[in-house]
Amino acid sequence: MWKRTVARSAAAFAGYIRQSRRSFIAPSASAIPSPCIVHKRGADILHDPWFNKDTGFPLTERDRLGLRGLLPPRVISFEQQYERFMDSYHSLEKNTAGQPFDVVSLAKWRILNRLHDRNETLYYKVLIDNIKEFAPIIYTPTVGLVCQNYSGLFRRPRGMYFSAKDKGEMMSIVYNWPAPEVDMIVLTDGSRILGLGDLGVQGIGIPIGKLDMYVAAAGINPQRVLPIMLDVGTNNEKLREDRLYLGLRERRLEGEEYISIVDELMEALHTRWPKAIIQFEDFQFKWAFETLQRYRNKYCMFNDDIQGTAGVALAGLLGTVRAQGRPLSDFVNQKIVVVGAGSAGLGVLKMAYQAVSRMTGTTANPQFYLIDKQGLITNQRSHVDPSATPFAKPVGEVESIGLREGSNILEVVKKVKPHVLLGLSGVGGIFNEQVLNAMKDSESPKPAIFAMSNPTNNAECTATDAFKYAGENIVFGSGSPFQNVDLGNGKVGYVNQANNMYLFPGIGLGAMLSGAHIISDGMMHAASECLASYMTDEDIQKGKFYPSIDSIRDITAEVGAAVLRTAVVEEVAEGRGEVGLKELQHMTKEQTVKYVTRNMWYPVYSPLVHEK
Repeated sequence: MWKRTVARSAAAFAGYIRQSRRSFIAPSASAIPSPCIVHKRGADILHDPWFNKDTGFPLTERDRLGLRGLLPPRVISFEQQYERFMDSYHSLEKNTAGQPFDVVSLAKWRILNRLHDRNETLYYKVLIDNIKEFAPIIYTPTVGLVCQNYSGLFRRPRGMYFSAKDKGEMMSIVYNWPAPEVDMIVLTDGSRILGLGDLGVQGIGIPIGKLDMYVAAAGINPQRVLPIMLDVGTNNEKLREDRLYLGLRERRLEGEEYISIVDELMEALHTRWPKAIIQFEDFQFKWAFETLQRYRNKYCMFNDDIQGTAGVALAGLLGTVRAQGRPLSDFVNQKIVVVGAGSAGLGVLKMAYQAVSRMTGTTANPQFYLIDKQGLITNQRSHVDPSATPFAKPVGEVESIGLREGSNILEVVKKVKPHVLLGLSGVGGIFNEQVLNAMKDSESPKPAIFAMSNPTNNAECTATDAFKYAGENIVFGSGSPFQNVDLGNGKVGYVNQANNMYLFPGIGLGAMLSGAHIISDGMMHAASECLASYMTDEDIQKGKFYPSIDSIRDITAEVGAAVLRTAVVEEVAEGRGEVGLKELQHMTKEQTVKYVTRNMWYPVYSPLVHEK
């Protein structure tokens, strides 16, 4: 077993300071990292991506670790290794220019993945310093391609795999993971990967990508994260018949059989790592809500598809109100049409309803309209999923404006004239020319169109079509990256990527540092409102609702601090390590942000000391 000591003190962090509210700089050369004790020598060190420094081992370290003769004689500095990799990456870009998007994206993913497999410290340095360029490769949208092709791309395992065959053994299996401490776990069952559906065991790419973002954005120590795939079978017949498929070749468990497996896994994880934050990711609709309600008051967990997506969307919705030049309290009067009644769509509506309730102090009755594949949902419909029932409009209310149960998107947009049209349907192109044209008659001077489904092919519309058909005065948000649109005459149609990466790293970091035993609705709302207030009025008026991803660590620090403060106020925090609840209670807002920032890990080579 190995262990690593990571400097958490202000002294060790002296070089890692904030340059401004919008940017970070790396540790200075004078910051001396703490030594790391290892129980390996020789080739075993070189084959361990966490400890391996490639040709960066100094000569004294090569002597004491038995590396003499196993490496070329020249010592290459961390900075030189970084430059060498970036040269290779840019060479790849040049050589693949003009090739299909999928081919180029997977080629870029492969070169990054090879570095990840070989040298994690250098990998995270590259990722953090180039986050805007590399996030679309290790995260959305390329991660969707990776999951679709994962069995063929597989080279070495990362994370843990639990399956239906492990029932009764999970409590012992969990101890096979070598890290004695884990702070963050991302768990999926592969049943609804992005908008791609059931990808079974190949969905492991999502937890891996999410945790890379936790490291890059939140500074979670990568040695203390754990991606988990729970393989309970797949209903994807094509995968079950694929000779390369690495998962169980049987249909998914259902009902009590399924939930008993998840129960056993959650108990095992909590038993070994009781302080770990567990993020549920890409569970199919019926299990996403069920597991959230089942575990949220028992474990420190949240569902990013329901709560993270909702938080980012709510921040955009509040930004829409600001763009209209109105106070945020006017959000209660917004007309919002949500297309998609899955876990993400219902999560957005629930958080929006709660926001209205907080603003009015009464039971919310906002003008929100929910549409699924059968059309507008009213209380006249039978067999509505219980999770959607609270958002079904009274049939008399919709009939008064000329609508009915099952009215289609175009009919609803024409009659409601919404301030916001928000898509979480997973159906590419569903916001067609006619629907977008109808948004010109919105009651808002700056109507908002959010095409939030992932990956790019599943977006409800493109940015170009939105500005072309709905008009230049709209504000546009998407789940996948699109280029800004040139509107002519020096005008730009800004694309706001409403990406969960703005929130989930801060939610996890804030919950971890507060020592919260649960993640409350209040903590989620605090994260969303922090993001909504981050942008300046000048940016908002230009149509920018979300900050540049380049400043992701600063955003995460602010969001994490807001989550931490709310956990303390709501009395769900217990403190962490040497910083107890009393110390947290007496921190000012500025001190909280500094505390969160100070606890972010940053990639540097630590001196390695062998211990038998």
